[in-house]
Amino acid sequence: MKNWYVYIATTKKERFYTGITTDPNRRIVEHNSGDGSRLAIIQGPLRLVYVSKPFINKSEARKREVQIKKWSRIKKLKLINGQWI
Repeated sequence: MKNWYVYIATTKKERFYTGITTDPNRRIVEHNSGDGSRLAIIQGPLRLVYVSKPFINKSEARKREVQIKKWSRIKKLKLINGQWI
């Protein structure tokens, strides 16, 4: 069974994209090759800036993703910088 991860990537314009995957690095490559989100296609390549601890299933990772997406930019920056859990 594969672990799931929540990841945060940033665009050229410093916007955040949050998602889940079993392989964050592969997913960023997919986004940047045009096989990912519309945000990556429109706003340029994504750069991975945060990867969560592993989750044992997709459901738990999705719950955390939804939580993070509701956060302010400042709170996301604190998470990325290791100042928030």
